Amino acid sequence: VLGSPDGFSNALSRIIDGAGTVSSSPGLGFADPPRHTRMRKLLQPEFTKHRITRIRPRVQEIIDAALDSAAAKPGPVDLVADFAAVIPAAVICELLGMPQHDRERVQELSVARFDLSGKAQNSFDAMTESLEYLRGVLAEQRQNPGEGLLGAVLREHGDQVDDDELVGLADGLLTGGFETTASMIALGALLMLQDPGIARRIREDPAQVDGFVEEALRYSTVVQVAFPRFAKRDMRIGGKEIATGDVVVCSLSAANRDPALGERMDEFDPSRGRTSHVAFGHGLHRCIGAELGRMELKQTYLSLANRFPDMQLAVPTEQLQFRSLSIVYGLSALPVHLNAPD
Repeated sequence: VLGSPDGFSNALSRIIDGAGTVSSSPGLGFADPPRHTRMRKLLQPEFTKHRITRIRPRVQEIIDAALDSAAAKPGPVDLVADFAAVIPAAVICELLGMPQHDRERVQELSVARFDLSGKAQNSFDAMTESLEYLRGVLAEQRQNPGEGLLGAVLREHGDQVDDDELVGLADGLLTGGFETTASMIALGALLMLQDPGIARRIREDPAQVDGFVEEALRYSTVVQVAFPRFAKRDMRIGGKEIATGDVVVCSLSAANRDPALGERMDEFDPSRGRTSHVAFGHGLHRCIGAELGRMELKQTYLSLANRFPDMQLAVPTEQLQFRSLSIVYGLSALPVHLNAPD
């Protein structure tokens, strides 16, 4: 399904009135070729290995500042709110060229987008509010393009992309780059806390962080389901009849634990090596920021393992609470002692 753009459409307009604010600014995840192809080409240069390497020092500065801030807090620290959420919010603001003082606003809007515990309308309201906020940012960038991604696209392609398209692209990057990365940082940290040998091995051999990140991505699969697809024709998949227009939602978490990938896929094994996981999606709509996300995670886990070698959970594991109903899998909170308690 994910690898069949000829058989399935991602166009959100199929379920939302085309006159609405949401559907007038669809991001990459809700667009089909050739529109999707044209928009992705606008962003692709900003996600090359060269560009990602360029911002690596700034990402490390953000991580170090978050560690310093967490270390300054008294008592147990919530690694979700005080650390995991801080880093991607700052990085995505840096990437897009948005004011750093808007980080908290970015966090609030992104979290609300993926929360399905309330009414579905709440998620759409958050989406609309996010788009309105970004329109204001874009208006300022059109007057004075900054050094971030928005400014770069406006300088090079300003006459080729309208406000709706650029707002949709920015919104997709903002939500995709924040919530998923924040959840993954916290979930990876929990895996390290549950097996102190992981952090020790990473300290002794930093190259081992690569295998840890890949296995953590596969095992946790923070984005549990892919964007909905709409069948373009009648077909049969997995013994099920799919009719034209049917909505098909793929479980990425189930795919990442499929026995076809190897043995004991329900277990976490950082020595497993890279597998053909779909934590970043697959095919045409594979996450454009996958390599940026990997870089953030690797640097964050390395820094956390080295800075706080004695970090411990502040509550029993069974008391940890996970989100009750969200597209993005994650912890509600992760209270820890950064240093061994006296």
